[in-house]
Amino acid sequence: MQFIPNILFIIALVAGVGFFIRNSKKIIRNIKLGKKVDVSNNKKQRWNNTIRIALGQSKMVVRPIPGILHIFVYVGFIIINIEMLEIVIDGVFGTHRVLSFMGGFYDVLIASFEILALLVIVGVALFWTRRNIVHIKRFVMKEMKGWPKLDANLILYIEFVLMVLFLLMNATDYQLQLKGAEGYHVAGKFPISGMIAPWFENMSISSLIIFERSAWWLHILGVLVFLNYLYYSKHLHIILAFPNVYYGSVDPKGKFPILESVKKEVEMMMDPNADPFAAPAEDQGEEDSKFGASDVMDLTQAQLLNAYTCTECGRCTSVCPANITGKKLSPRKIMMDTRDRLEEVGKNIDANNGEFKPDDKQLLDDYISREELWACTTCNACVEACPVSINPMSIIMSMRQYLVLEESAAPAELNVAMSNIENNQAPWPYNQMDRLNWRDEK
Repeated sequence: MQFIPNILFIIALVAGVGFFIRNSKKIIRNIKLGKKVDVSNNKKQRWNNTIRIALGQSKMVVRPIPGILHIFVYVGFIIINIEMLEIVIDGVFGTHRVLSFMGGFYDVLIASFEILALLVIVGVALFWTRRNIVHIKRFVMKEMKGWPKLDANLILYIEFVLMVLFLLMNATDYQLQLKGAEGYHVAGKFPISGMIAPWFENMSISSLIIFERSAWWLHILGVLVFLNYLYYSKHLHIILAFPNVYYGSVDPKGKFPILESVKKEVEMMMDPNADPFAAPAEDQGEEDSKFGASDVMDLTQAQLLNAYTCTECGRCTSVCPANITGKKLSPRKIMMDTRDRLEEVGKNIDANNGEFKPDDKQLLDDYISREELWACTTCNACVEACPVSINPMSIIMSMRQYLVLEESAAPAELNVAMSNIENNQAPWPYNQMDRLNWRDEK
């Protein structure tokens, strides 16, 4: 009978981790539906970006108040879960604070965890206030209605409850240590929970054990539930921010990817000795069989990873000049729509034994409108603002590329300019021989 709690713990642990691995495989499969990306270049810069942006949170503190609060929550929540190692060992083997052999260092660790837990509680409370009482504009936009708002609040509630359970677990554990309860040897320093431990001093040892074990079990089960909730939540960025930053573009922000087939055609046009009627030297290959993107399978794996990494913070939308001036475009919505369509495609594959069956839907028009795409000024403000290196503009430009090259569906003004470039090598409707006449004007 004494091993039943250990067996139940192992079952819960295996189930929680197993579901997480299953969901992770789905995400990886969905991302791999996109085109491969070459990340063999500038590896040093990629690692520097990962350390500075993803780990160091350097872009979060551009807005100091939410940035610092986020660091409290992020660092606190991640570091506190280092204690999960001890909880897992204790749960499997039925020990009590198995890492306490580290002595003074262990005391410092537990004290640090408690201080960070308190900071997380404060940060979560302030974040909830900003979203639900202050009503900051970027949190109440149209795309944040319904599930996105509920999801954001659920995350805050879960983090709050987990931290409270952590402190209650420590407070009752500390009281049991003071009472000399069997199996609860003196270990750790409790600067925060020590202040609430007196609430339980009049409880019997048996009641304290029930309270401490309940908080312990709820904390570990809560962490496992939260781990699997990540798949359905915007909080997936906790894990994906690191690969997303690494796989992000290290090219100058104004540089656009070039289609080789288009590049060769332009080079031939610019070469006075080239024969425009000559057969191509080699097949262009499958890469350029479709120009641009109309659905998620046409995007790159990096762009799909961007969609899953989006934390829906709205910093991109809040600095977008098109959105600020009342246009329909919201870079955050672009990422949310891409993720929603990718999830829909993934469910289609699951329902059809690993094969995608055409569903008469696509990202273009069914999720993202043409009005949104053409509202973009390509200023890169959204890219610069994103704290985890997401690039909404790259998806917009890929879909614009499809509209122009596959459907010839650009706005009339742009079509005129491109026709002039094709015929006159300039966007203006002047004969090539007259292009430099302005020099002779007095």
